[in-house]
Parts: sequence; structure tokens; C-alpha cells
Amino acid sequence: MDTYSAHATVLRDPAGGTRAAAPRLARPKILIYSHDTFGLGNIRRSLLLGELLGSAYPQSAILLMTGSPMVHAFRIPQRMDYVKLPCVTRVNADEYEPRFLTDCTDEIRRTRSEILERTSVAFQPDLLIVDKRAGGIDGELLPALAALRALPRPPRVVLGIRDILDAPEKTRQSLTTNGSFETIERFYDEIWIYGSPEVFDAVHEYAFPPEVARRTRYCGYLRRRSVRKLPHAGAPRVLVTPGGGDDGDRLVSSYLTGLADVPPSEFQSVVVLGPQLAEHAAEPLRRLAERPDVECIDFEPDLTRRYEEADVVLSMAGFNTVCELLTGRLRAVLVPRAEPVQEQLIRARRLAARGYFRMIEPAELSPARLIAETRLALEAPIPDISPIDMEGLARIRTRVARLLEGRM
Repeated sequence: MDTYSAHATVLRDPAGGTRAAAPRLARPKILIYSHDTFGLGNIRRSLLLGELLGSAYPQSAILLMTGSPMVHAFRIPQRMDYVKLPCVTRVNADEYEPRFLTDCTDEIRRTRSEILERTSVAFQPDLLIVDKRAGGIDGELLPALAALRALPRPPRVVLGIRDILDAPEKTRQSLTTNGSFETIERFYDEIWIYGSPEVFDAVHEYAFPPEVARRTRYCGYLRRRSVRKLPHAGAPRVLVTPGGGDDGDRLVSSYLTGLADVPPSEFQSVVVLGPQLAEHAAEPLRRLAERPDVECIDFEPDLTRRYEEADVVLSMAGFNTVCELLTGRLRAVLVPRAEPVQEQLIRARRLAARGYFRMIEPAELSPARLIAETRLALEAPIPDISPIDMEGLARIRTRVARLLEGRM
């Protein structure tokens, strides 16, 4: 284990298993809070952690607290259940409103916070994993954190964050003004970064205070299920997937418009619109997709089969999608989101600069450019991902075992 930067820890030794567990350790209660305001990334990452920990601890009880409107559409892992919070959505980088009950902003905030506090205390977890925001959305998790700390046997508490949050200057200001660093120092045992400092050095870029940096672990990116490439005859296969779909219509529209100048024999295309794309935006895209060489679907919770069939993927640059593309060593063209946060833009630029993917700057997206980049990606070699750290899940498993052993 090496020391990194100010005090952050870079874990270089992925462990394949855990030490023998005492009887109580074998039956941990694990509570997960999923930041759930935009897209599918947070809920998919939380379910992945549930799957990992349910497998590591077959007698565990894992409870997910989320407001995601799509949680019901995914397969819930064994040993896991969820408590559904009222939905909120992000309207700006640090501003949230109810997704559906738009006239009840204050009531929804109080309701979510009270559900979180009462659920946390009643469940009495051994471990709490919080996704992305130390205090929860608008500080809604703070009463629960305080109540858990006051228990006779308080749980271990971890904050898990993706590799990149937003532009450095903006994020430093946000983390300082919203009290995140103080919350971490008061309530959290560890911070896990699902990424690598070689790609983005969050501790340095976001100016973590020394005490926060000491609690930080770089876990590595999260390797997904292996993608077994399926050989096929005929035209190259293109998969277009904008993730959740809230703002993916520009990517899909650009591709389908560009196909107007492409003979049907050149590509075979699968277009996934995304479950959160508004119907008024989806319907014209379905009409554009009415071609014999295009299959258009609204949503598919597990894209593994589609990845196996694809010769190139056109996508945005969300964390989960990028982990899937890296795991599958897939040729891809990234068209990242740039607003209201620059997370995807920074990730796409960093990974494209290392030769893993091609990318198009959002301001440069056009139908002709997207088709041209698709052709170039098809000619490129299969990406070599060996330099990038993909051992996040193994390290998370090890960290959980050590935290639980220390508590027990």
C-alpha cells in the first residue's frame, strides 16, 4: 500500500477474497444511500455495490435508500431490498427540486429527511455507504448521520464518489460552501474514490484538507461483467446509447440524421433512447429510426448482449458507461455532457487523450462529424486498457471487510 499526495491512499494490491469472518461479521447489515437526482448512474452503481456485497456476505442484509424513479426496472440483487424516497431532480449543479410533486418542495425535503433518519435508526446498520454527497441532497442525510453516531454501536460510515465530480474550481467552492469537508471530518471513516489518480487526481484537484485526504482511498475503476465479443457477418454494428436519456436526444438525433447520407448496407445500428427521455423528444427520433438498418428501443437495463454484438459504441461519458466500455475493450466515440456539470467532459477528454476512445466536443457535434468519427473508430485498433486501474470492486470488498472487522 503506497502513500499518495498529501495523505490519500492509493491501494495497489487488489485482493481476491477476505479473511475468515467471525459469525457476527458474516451477517452484516449494510445500508446504502443513493444520490438519485439525474440519470441512472448513481442507482446502477449502488446496485452494483449491493451485488458485490451480497455475494461477499451471503447472510448479509443490504438496504438501499433511493429516490430513483427507475429502481424498479433493474434486477435487485439477492440479500438486498430498498426504501423508495420521493423523487427529486437536479436543475442546477447544487439545486434540486421534486421531479413530480413540484408544488411541494419543502414537504418533499422534510419527508425524505425523516424517512432517511427513521430508516437508518430502525435498521441499525453495521456499515453505511453514502453515494456522492456527504450530507445528502440539500443536507437531508445530516439528521440520520447524527442519529446513527449517537447509537450505542454506531456503524462505520463511508462516502463513495466517482472519479470526477465537476470542474476543479467549481467543485472546490461547492465542497467548501456546502460544508462537505466538515461533514466528512465529523461523521465519515473513509472516502472511496472510484477511479485512479493517474486519470484524475481528485485529492489534489479538489483541494481535500489533510484530514479528509488521510481518510481517502483510490479504489480504481469498477470492472463489470466480461463482454464476449460475438463474431458476425455483414455490415459493422453500431450501438448508440445515451444512458438514462434525459438529455441524450442530441446524440441520437445527430446519428440518425447523419444516417440519411449513409447507404443502408454500410452500418447495422441499434439505438437505445433511454428510459428518461421525454416522450415529446422520443417520438421524432423513432420516426427518424424507421429504416431497415436501424433497431430502436426505449430501454434495456442490461446492455451486455448489445455490447457483445457491437463493433463501435456511440455514447455520452457517464461513469458507469465508461466502466462498461473499458471492461469490454470496446471501440467508442464519446459525446459528453458539458452542463450543468463538466464531469463527463473532463472524463472524456482525459480518456481520449490516453487513446482509449475517440471523442467529440459537445460544441462540435454535428451529424456529419458523428458519422465521420464512427467510421474512424471502426478502423481503430481494439483499445489496450492494461494501463488503467480497473480493480475497484476487489478493493471495495477488502475495505468493507476491514471496516467491519474493526467494528466487530
